[in-house]
Amino acid sequence: MKDIKKVLIPNRGEIACRILRSLERMDITSVIVYHAVDADTPAVLMADEKVEIQGVTPVSAYLDVEQIINACKKTGADAVHPGFGFLAENADFARRIEQEGIIFIGPRPEVIEMMGNKVAARTFCIENNFPLAPSVTLTAQDADFIKSVKQIDLPLLIKAAAGGGGKGMQIVNEWKDLETAVQLAREEARRSFGNSEVYAEQYVEKSRHIEVQVVADHHGNIIHLGERECSIQRRFQKIIEESPAPSLAPELRKAICDTAVEITRKAEYRNAGTVEFILAPEGKFYFLEMNTRLQVEHPVTEMVTGVDLVELQICVARGESLPLIQEQVQANGHAIEMRLYAEDPENDFLPATGQLLVYQMPSGKKVRVENGYAKGMMVSSAFDPMLAKLIVHGEDRNAALEQGAKALKDTLILGVTTNTDYLARILSHPSFLAGKVDTDFIPQYAEDLKSPTLNKEERNMLLAATALSSREFVDPAFKVPEPHCFLGNWRN
Repeated sequence: MKDIKKVLIPNRGEIACRILRSLERMDITSVIVYHAVDADTPAVLMADEKVEIQGVTPVSAYLDVEQIINACKKTGADAVHPGFGFLAENADFARRIEQEGIIFIGPRPEVIEMMGNKVAARTFCIENNFPLAPSVTLTAQDADFIKSVKQIDLPLLIKAAAGGGGKGMQIVNEWKDLETAVQLAREEARRSFGNSEVYAEQYVEKSRHIEVQVVADHHGNIIHLGERECSIQRRFQKIIEESPAPSLAPELRKAICDTAVEITRKAEYRNAGTVEFILAPEGKFYFLEMNTRLQVEHPVTEMVTGVDLVELQICVARGESLPLIQEQVQANGHAIEMRLYAEDPENDFLPATGQLLVYQMPSGKKVRVENGYAKGMMVSSAFDPMLAKLIVHGEDRNAALEQGAKALKDTLILGVTTNTDYLARILSHPSFLAGKVDTDFIPQYAEDLKSPTLNKEERNMLLAATALSSREFVDPAFKVPEPHCFLGNWRN
């Protein structure tokens, strides 16, 4: 067994806060590295120890392997939990950490390497007879790429081999657009991942995006913690996830989860991971990818199973056996996660920036908020625009939907444009309420999801009501002197 007494987190924001909470419960000392722009963020304030790192840009600081290793040595951290994003799926980083005698809380570098490259992952699935959509695993650098791609039926999806998060993806509906789509995908892949490799697969229209949470230890034990529905996406990026997936037949659910476990077993995977599938309208499912890290949407699984995935990750990294077997995994009720983004849904989801003048998150027994921001903080373009995640739980899907609508209603953010109202419109849409979801949901119902048009009088009344509900606006406007401004939310 390996002893883990101090864990360093080379990450920021809500995922850093989430890991810190588990470390505190497990009585493990925490260390966080941070760039100066994050000096006063909740994650830095929560950590037991902190080490400042520097870079030409904030992102470059969090990607600086040498600074992170030096921080481990300086603080005596014996393990690293990468969270998600940044270096979480960087095999060279995991390998380097292990070479320094530090425990990497995640899978082996070789598995990260294989599953991190989508072409290598697909080759692995072909060799092991796992279901795949028709595809070409040659890459665009190969001379026969275009010729081979034309043997697949349209529409096609051109994808980055080292991709993720919807970047480096292009849909091709007509052959005349193929070469341009390949060039665009390659360029975005190069900018986003430093790797311009792309491949092609058949685009399954009206498909659903179903993923399975798996955990495996070093003693041959593997469990799945059920599936998540991740079909509500904009620009190939998820914004609403739920567990269990609605309208999924028990036999199909079992087949998908069993396949995820077998992929995990064949890959000799260790620690927590997610196997993702495309589910076609006729009921066939195909391997999409395996994420070798904690997923953004992992809280919905925790809400329905009661399992702390970070704690399981640390147990596996210590060399312990999983504390439960498959038969002990119980799903209770239904959970929905809504990602709050600083973005403008009315302007093609363009990221927004500004200062969080008012930042009020919901609370309650059945509400969980994953958050890395606080009132007064600046939202910049330096990082991903996700502000927080709202996760709600109910005894069934309808109860969870009610909780979700209430949570969004109780969320108040001023100073930066967000997608809060847009999420509420999705949750109340008749097709979503009926569980009729697929990856084309947002483009299909784009008109339904637009913000209702207000006339000038209605808009002014709403702005006035919003301003009057906030003391940050009222007190300066009416110049209420001390001590009267602290006596309560009343006026003569």
